[in-house]
Amino acid sequence: MNSSLTPKSLFRRFISILANLKLAIALLLAIAVISITGTVIEQAETLTFYQQNYPESPALYGFLTWKVIVAWGFNHVYSTWWYLSLLILFGSSLTACTFTRQLPALKAARKWKYYQKPKQFEKLALSAELERGSIKSLVDLLKQKKYKVWQQDNALYARKGIIGRIGPIVVHLGMLIVLVGGMWGIFTGFFAQEMIASGNTFKIQNIIESGPFSSPQIPDDWSVKVNRFWIDYTNNGDIDQFYSDLSVIDDGGAELKRETIYVNHPLRYDGVTLYQTNWSIAAVRVQLNNSPVFQIPVAKLDTLNAGNIWGTWIPTKPDMSSGVSMLIKDLQGTALIYNQQGELTSAIRISQSVEIDGIKIKLLDIIGSTGLQIKADPGVPIVYTGFALLMIGVVMSYFSHSQVWALEQNNSFYFGAKTNRAQVSFEREMLGVIEDLSARESTNIAEPSTSLV
Repeated sequence: MNSSLTPKSLFRRFISILANLKLAIALLLAIAVISITGTVIEQAETLTFYQQNYPESPALYGFLTWKVIVAWGFNHVYSTWWYLSLLILFGSSLTACTFTRQLPALKAARKWKYYQKPKQFEKLALSAELERGSIKSLVDLLKQKKYKVWQQDNALYARKGIIGRIGPIVVHLGMLIVLVGGMWGIFTGFFAQEMIASGNTFKIQNIIESGPFSSPQIPDDWSVKVNRFWIDYTNNGDIDQFYSDLSVIDDGGAELKRETIYVNHPLRYDGVTLYQTNWSIAAVRVQLNNSPVFQIPVAKLDTLNAGNIWGTWIPTKPDMSSGVSMLIKDLQGTALIYNQQGELTSAIRISQSVEIDGIKIKLLDIIGSTGLQIKADPGVPIVYTGFALLMIGVVMSYFSHSQVWALEQNNSFYFGAKTNRAQVSFEREMLGVIEDLSARESTNIAEPSTSLV
């Protein structure tokens, strides 16, 4: 057994592997690919939906079937154990990289020393030896260019852009906060769907997906009332937009908030967001002769993808031995009436009536249903905070960390500088400093001997 493989050395080796840049990039690409998969494959749908849209024969792309989707959790990608494991591993890699590379780099950048020997200048990206020079003149020139300057006897050190060294750390911190916010949302949030007819009140119950700690987020002390649902149509009869007038009410019936929602304009209350996503037809209100008003439910018919049609059967005799079929395709107020032989007898609009078998059938209203997608994600503010830090860190990273050294010794003046980015513009700046320094000393000084290493 190799005695060098101590627990401490194994831990260091593990951290070294975890902090590897190639591993972090591979994990990030894997997370990106899986996230894209989660947007391509519909999430949190019913088993029937996946069986209909991803059949075993023919399989999509030759392998993607509903069984594969369900078995591997592609119907709820973002809460699978393997996706969460990737997030945790990527976060661990970022943390290891921050502590083993970025923080030491910042610490090294904050530590500096004066150069006391001419040979020390030879290793710098830009170095020059002048016949004459003045530390005092150089201090003035560097301060004009926003450098922070330290001076000791015949030596000088200056720098600017230390923020550029802090930037990558802020980027890593922002990414970690984004990951934490995303995972917090997965564990504490929920996703629900409701189809509610106009005039009805509901509590959020149809939970499609929820985290293990989501119970406090699911409201039990308030409900939502659908005051009205309607659709605006274009001149061609196509749907332009659909709207839901919603009220949040407490258990005593008092209205807490009211808002009309439509696509991309949700209602937000108490950390819960209600989106307008779908619609349907719930019922028709009809009157037979002078009878009371009947509200008869309708059902969506299977048209083999030929369009949306809802239908119901209206009895015309008390014993229900005969009646008519009513078909509706939208909320524009028109219904088609078919007799028992399946023949189209008439088309009526709201407030109109038709007489069949001596019975006057009057269409009073077509009641629509609003399809609501309801979400609660407590991790969103955390994600936004992390994203803001990420953007700030990216901007900070663009600042160049530039350093300058100078030494007066033996009637010679040594000058050297380096930076971590924007090398060309930095060299132009430093050569300008050298020229200004030479001009300040004497107009008769010979051209400085410079060497770019």
